[in-house]
Amino acid sequence: MKNRFIPRSAAALAVGCLALQGHSQAQVPVPSSPATTLREVRVDGNAENETATSPVVGYRAKNAQTATKTDTPLSETPQSVTVVTRDQIVDQGATNLQDALLYAAGVRSDAYGLDSRTDSVLIRGSEPTLYLDGLQMYSSGYYTSTARPDLYTLERLEVLRGPAGMLFGAGTAAGVINMVSKRPQQETSREVGVQYGSWSRKQLQADLTGPLTADGDWSYRLVALKRDADTQVDHVPDDRSLVMPSLTWRPNAATSLTLQALWQKDKTGSTSQFFPWEGTILPNVNGQLSTSRFIGEPGDGYDTERKTFGWLFEHKFNDQWTFRQNLRLSRTFNDSHYHYADSFSQPGGWALDPDGQRLLGRYYSKSLTWTRMAGIDNHVEGHFDTGAVRHTLLLGAEYSHQRQDKTEGYSFSTIDAYAPVYGVNVDDPALSSQPRTTQRNAGVYVQDQMKLNDWIFVAGLRRDRSTTGTVGSESETTSATSKRFGVMYQLPSGWAPYLSYTESFTPQTGYDLSGNLFKPLRGEQTEAGVKYQPLGSATSFTASVFSLKEKNRTVSDTTNPNYGRQVDTTKNEGLELELKTTLARDLDLIANYTRINVDHKLTDEPRNQASVWGKYRFAVAGLTGFSAGMGVRYMGAYRDVEGTSTGPNMPSVALLDLMLAYETDQWRYALNINNATDKVYFSTCLARGDCWYGARRNIVASATYRF
Repeated sequence: MKNRFIPRSAAALAVGCLALQGHSQAQVPVPSSPATTLREVRVDGNAENETATSPVVGYRAKNAQTATKTDTPLSETPQSVTVVTRDQIVDQGATNLQDALLYAAGVRSDAYGLDSRTDSVLIRGSEPTLYLDGLQMYSSGYYTSTARPDLYTLERLEVLRGPAGMLFGAGTAAGVINMVSKRPQQETSREVGVQYGSWSRKQLQADLTGPLTADGDWSYRLVALKRDADTQVDHVPDDRSLVMPSLTWRPNAATSLTLQALWQKDKTGSTSQFFPWEGTILPNVNGQLSTSRFIGEPGDGYDTERKTFGWLFEHKFNDQWTFRQNLRLSRTFNDSHYHYADSFSQPGGWALDPDGQRLLGRYYSKSLTWTRMAGIDNHVEGHFDTGAVRHTLLLGAEYSHQRQDKTEGYSFSTIDAYAPVYGVNVDDPALSSQPRTTQRNAGVYVQDQMKLNDWIFVAGLRRDRSTTGTVGSESETTSATSKRFGVMYQLPSGWAPYLSYTESFTPQTGYDLSGNLFKPLRGEQTEAGVKYQPLGSATSFTASVFSLKEKNRTVSDTTNPNYGRQVDTTKNEGLELELKTTLARDLDLIANYTRINVDHKLTDEPRNQASVWGKYRFAVAGLTGFSAGMGVRYMGAYRDVEGTSTGPNMPSVALLDLMLAYETDQWRYALNINNATDKVYFSTCLARGDCWYGARRNIVASATYRF
């Protein structure tokens, strides 16, 4: 559904870079002859102990949890998974979740361009569910006022492509993005850093971790940052204050408890102006609207404050059986008050001024939202043999509860989009309380990972029960069973072909134009592929083809885009290629290609996408520590189609990213330039009538001191 935070109540009006390396990382010159350039080799003392949550040197992770909820090698996982490591995030200068996923196969990370309110990501043509440490971040849809996660708090990102209902319950057919938070380390590592960049970006950050006691039973981590910044859109700030403390207790080798807390306060607005086709991608008699144009009022905002507390507990009863419990409580307050253009009353906009195409209708959406959420996941992992078959058995139970209270109001006004005059013709709406909404999800699951010689089998089953309610109305309860099966054969050469089948179940809140509640979204996917990850090699490669079906997908209503409608069955098919490797010790390379055929009933997206990123380490006059990076992102031409509505042709676009860095044992200096050629492009122009600008050139200089 492509409303992208357009309030339902507006329908009547419409009709009317840098971060901590969580490990010590030394730069060691390799002895060479005088005629040979000294090379840099990075050494990690914990490389042999890499786990699915530990720091990773470089771009290639060996293990992941998201696809199985167990610490499993990617080479033994019969499903497509992409891991974005902290080193990759730092090198590419990513400043938000969308940036961090620009070089992941099967992902379109700027699906709705520059949007200060949220991170808009599509996986295999559909929207994924966002998780943190295995627990869902938010359980409602577009109208939950959320706080964007900060990359500086994360160790890695894991992207599981395709349905994940058996493991996570309410996950969409697209899959899940599981963020793994930074955790206390038993080795002391501290850093402070500064950033300065485009749009007056100024950021101070710190990441401190290490043991609290000599015996190592207690360790801590403290992550904090303060940012003062603007954006490419006038009068829209991007300010943030954040503190994330965590504490780990390890009384013995079998038990660990990590307490986690977060306080985050954001002050921003809406960079999304919802501009009409004419004046953006199509000609307008007055020319093209500037990417910095703001048609709201100075003082508009999308401000959030988020507080969370939780823990990660693990106890090993013996070498065979382990119990884990993850819990998180969160409270989020959002003060949303911003204007956006009316581009929907008439396809392409300018309904109030079809000839002059200057006077633009605009809505003013104002709301206060309080959201509380609790989530807990308990599971037992067992390792045992039955004859020649080795088993990793997972038995679990999961529960989440969300409550939301909201007051809101709307008004309508006009503005000259080409010569805006602020402070006049403003109608501040009165707020009215909305009925409290609640959502409860509960599920039990079982999974068995089996190994028989060179064969790997995965089978799982989950039963979910979801209840959605609104005060004053009868609750809706839905139950569902989700399955998964997978088989893989590992060849001695490192090649491993696989085949998998997965399902998903997603309750959907809201109702259509006729007042009918939305039915749950069901998804199923068949995927076949091959992975290549030879033992001792710095190369990993995955090729996969998939067929993904959904039932009851919600899309915009063709008669009123502020409401949704459901379609019976949709089908996406595609091919994905992903490569991560290191060549001659000096060149790290990431490359991927995605080809997807999207069902014409759904939001269209480029049939072809590709990206490649390379980082080269080199020496200058015998001085090591220098590196340069370059990446190219390509998005093919397409157009958005919904029902009988068709958007304008979207041209293909290629964008260039650059990086230059110098690093010593204690210092790292870097310059990142994303969209280096300052290409003005559109991430999408929707069939309903509005266009979304992509991010312009963004330059960030950074300095980090480790001690």
